[in-house]
Amino acid sequence: MTTTNTAPSAAAGIIAKLTRGWFYLALVGIAIVSLVRIVTDTNDLDSAGTIRAAIIATCPILMAALGGLWAERAGVVNIGLEGQMILGTWGAAFFTYHSGSAWVGVLGAALLGLIGGLLHAVATVTFGVDHIVSGVAINLIGAGAATYLAEAIFPDYKGGGPRQLVGLEGPANITIPGVSDAALNVAAHHWFFVSDVASVVAALTTNISSLSLVVFALVAVSAVVLWRTAFGLRLRSCGENPQAAETLGVNVYLYKYIAVLVSGALAGIGGGFLALVSSSGYSANQTGGRGYIGLAAMIFGNWRPGGLLAGALTFGYTDSLRLRDTAAVHALLLLVALGLLVLAALRVSRKQIESAIVMGSFGIAILAWFLLTDSVPRQFTVMTPYVTTLFVLGLGAQRLRMPAADGQRYRRGEAG
Repeated sequence: MTTTNTAPSAAAGIIAKLTRGWFYLALVGIAIVSLVRIVTDTNDLDSAGTIRAAIIATCPILMAALGGLWAERAGVVNIGLEGQMILGTWGAAFFTYHSGSAWVGVLGAALLGLIGGLLHAVATVTFGVDHIVSGVAINLIGAGAATYLAEAIFPDYKGGGPRQLVGLEGPANITIPGVSDAALNVAAHHWFFVSDVASVVAALTTNISSLSLVVFALVAVSAVVLWRTAFGLRLRSCGENPQAAETLGVNVYLYKYIAVLVSGALAGIGGGFLALVSSSGYSANQTGGRGYIGLAAMIFGNWRPGGLLAGALTFGYTDSLRLRDTAAVHALLLLVALGLLVLAALRVSRKQIESAIVMGSFGIAILAWFLLTDSVPRQFTVMTPYVTTLFVLGLGAQRLRMPAADGQRYRRGEAG
């Protein structure tokens, strides 16, 4: 009895500790954003509209990052996420048009992405092709196949053309009556902290796509499957030490195949989100490099579900800001500077002096940029998510720990 009661208590303690840590981190983050909003008088910095746009911009990146997580935890680098997303955009448009249902379109997007994942799995797992070479090939094949299929099929459809298929119905949007109106009302007062929390609540309860909720649910499901089940433990063992896993009876090939197929399907759903939620149809080159940004979000997140969620939200938020007032991007400079200075102080407290000096120097330089200018060039705002990607990766690279056998060629029987 004692043993039975101790294990759940320990697990509950760990969950409570992690939840409490993320909760306090979120409160500090909201407080800093609220302070910057008031100092710069930029209410658009975290308005309900901005957060709603950030959620829409985050979901495709999040799906690509989650797909990369599944593959790389099994030891397969999937740099072909961009090509699998492109296939997903075409699949979503094709199946939605013929079925009249957006959810069938989402399944079609997952199917096309899964086919891209299958090609990658055959090349890397069965034939031992270099993962980077195969991934680049998948990207080229995905872009070429989507272009060919669009030019061959879509011109005959209503609203279609060789490079687009518009007028598709997306998944239903959800609004929670009462909560939505109350949150919007509080957010409109622009109070410190309270209105910022209300903006978040309003964005989550007002006209939010049901597919967005599915995307965030998939992150939680993946975290449970990969870290709380025997299946997930075996899959991750293939990415850490496949030879040792083989000696314990794990079918390494099978687990790598499953992981890469799931990876492709998730990336395809990310592409489907672009075609059905971010816009009302398919258009050529719609992904805009989000597969690569998703890969960067996964690395920033240290190959963990919570980390990649934070990374995807960061990139999605900066991507949404560039679509709004340029004053919001200028205020973002102050937000980034404060964030870096806080991180530098944390590094000093942990006696990580070298990284603290680097972060502090960047923080002071960006703070000077904010104080000495009144606006940010519009051309720079377009680059914001990509500059953020490079910047965050550069600063976060010191604490990263990838799966030990990630990207390595594995042959059955190597364990001897």
